[in-house]
Amino acid sequence: MSEPGDVPPAILDRLSRICLALPETYEEDAWVGVRWRVRKRTIAHVLTVDPERRPAYARAVGATSHLVVMTFRAPDDEVGAFSVGEPPYFKADWGHNVVGLVFGPRTDWAEVAELLTESYRIMAPKKLAALLPDPAAG
Repeated sequence: MSEPGDVPPAILDRLSRICLALPETYEEDAWVGVRWRVRKRTIAHVLTVDPERRPAYARAVGATSHLVVMTFRAPDDEVGAFSVGEPPYFKADWGHNVVGLVFGPRTDWAEVAELLTESYRIMAPKKLAALLPDPAAG
């Protein structure tokens, strides 16, 4: 039996490849699930939500059963779109710019990579964020 917060290896592996490609990012076990950080600032956190044990996550997602979710940071001017958007996105009940994604069979991994890169840009020191290609140039 898996532990609460366990994330399917296929999802964890894909997220790790995306996050660890960002400058100075590292992976660590979180209080539940796994998170990726840059200089002690969390850029993403993934876990399997058990509505009975993680009610804040369950409320944010509207979960009544186990779901794999990832929270990350979004630019202030985009947070509103996540809060009124359709699933798989949601606005978390904590942090002004914390939003999330529920993983499913139709997860767009290219979009996940873009969202995680943007979260990194928000959380990383400016010097590190400047090492990434300019999104406006592409």
